[in-house]
Amino acid sequence: MSNDKQQESLNLAGLASALSEEDRAGLVNALKDKLQSLAGKHADVLETLSPVVRKRVEVLRDIQSQHDELEAKFSEERAVLEAKYQKLYEPLYTKRYDIVNGVVEVEGLKYESSNEIPAEDRTTEEKGVPGFWLTAMKTNEVLTEEIQERDEEALKYLKDIKWCRIDDPKGFKLEFFFDTNPYFKNAVLTKTYHMIDEDEPILEKAIGTEIEWLPGKCLTQKILKKKPKKGSKNAKPITKTEDCESFFNFFNPPQVPDDDADIDEDTAEQLQSQMEADYDIGSTIRDKIIPHAVSWFTGEAVEDDDELEIEGEEDGEGEDEDDEDDEEEDDEEDEDEDEDEEERGKSKKKSSIGQKKSRGDQGDRPAECKQQ
Repeated sequence: MSNDKQQESLNLAGLASALSEEDRAGLVNALKDKLQSLAGKHADVLETLSPVVRKRVEVLRDIQSQHDELEAKFSEERAVLEAKYQKLYEPLYTKRYDIVNGVVEVEGLKYESSNEIPAEDRTTEEKGVPGFWLTAMKTNEVLTEEIQERDEEALKYLKDIKWCRIDDPKGFKLEFFFDTNPYFKNAVLTKTYHMIDEDEPILEKAIGTEIEWLPGKCLTQKILKKKPKKGSKNAKPITKTEDCESFFNFFNPPQVPDDDADIDEDTAEQLQSQMEADYDIGSTIRDKIIPHAVSWFTGEAVEDDDELEIEGEEDGEGEDEDDEDDEEEDDEEDEDEDEDEEERGKSKKKSSIGQKKSRGDQGDRPAECKQQ
């Protein structure tokens, strides 16, 4: 076991060395620049501190700088590991592609002649797994909201989805591979995300492929026909084109203006919300659909997500129940206190009446008798 661990450490060291010293220095300098910019913004805070406390904070900042250097090394090694395993995943994704699209047949279903093929298979002539990616995406709660009924026929031609990292600028790219279809000419539709900070993540902008729709097949627009008014000279119906909801709007992401001064605060907030929603779709496809497509196709991935949600809800319910129990106990205590006060009030009335009677009948009594 120790030899294996040493070998793995050597492998990681070799992979890490693939990044140049310049790249490593760049990561560290970027983090330092970030800290310096923050230091400038919060200089007024340091000025309010006493010299002794300020000195302590300076030492803490030095410690933070050391932490950031380690964090940069972690990011560097993580990127190398991700690249390593992405290459290991590729053969598996290729096998999945071949089975889904009927390029190869799985073991146990190879027939020597067409006469051996079951009658139901000969009738349907299904290759691979029809509607694989459509079903997988529709099963996901984020994507199913984006896929309209009119999109489904086009998405049945989707053969594969891939993603890769990009380095200049930092980000990632999604690729959607389509079979020849009656909707658009493109064989591949892409969506690229440029990130300001991958770890946060902070999205700078997104770029999508311009879809070459075939005549009358555009799914992101609908044609409205309006009858002309009575007595109008033009007897032809008025045709109007209107944008509509569609999954394929994903390839036409919201655009950020070059000059922020061109938009007001409300428009900026709306744009930010649209960009966040767009990134959510892209990251869902990258992190969930592509690596676990068959689990989404069968619905197993939904069950896993539901289990996680239920566990979270149960934790929350436990806290709520504890809070309710505490509230009930407090209410019971309040009720008990009210009842005690009522009893004390009644006993006071009885004692005062008794005292009046006793005074009238027996005159003055010793103090201990008056308290009874």
